Amino acid sequence: MNIEQERKNRLKKMLNQMKEQILKEAREEIKKFQTGEKRQIVEAVMDDADLSVIDLSEDISLKQLSTHRDILKKIEEALRKLEEGTYGICEMCGDEIPEERLKILPFAIYCRDCQEKIEMIEKFESEEG
Repeated sequence: MNIEQERKNRLKKMLNQMKEQILKEAREEIKKFQTGEKRQIVEAVMDDADLSVIDLSEDISLKQLSTHRDILKKIEEALRKLEEGTYGICEMCGDEIPEERLKILPFAIYCRDCQEKIEMIEKFESEEG
């Protein structure tokens, strides 16, 4: 097996592990709603302040599920790119994104230098506007 294939296998394994972890967390959140865990809390509510805590808890759970969905989409896109051979290639300059960066930020689409340029431009534009 060549070095490039080994790198691809390592990255694929990392992405699949991350995908499984996100799916597990999402299943646990969904299970809380299905088993009535949230309902049991509602039955113990004493006043309006307790109700707002329940609402906030449900909002947070739904936001977490939404975040999980967004991350899963990014993982699926990264896996697709990995299969077609474009994963880990900066979409701006075309250079290879270091594996260390991909381990920290698996869905990075820019190398560090290009990401910094983009952030500087965004900061400049927000200060102007």
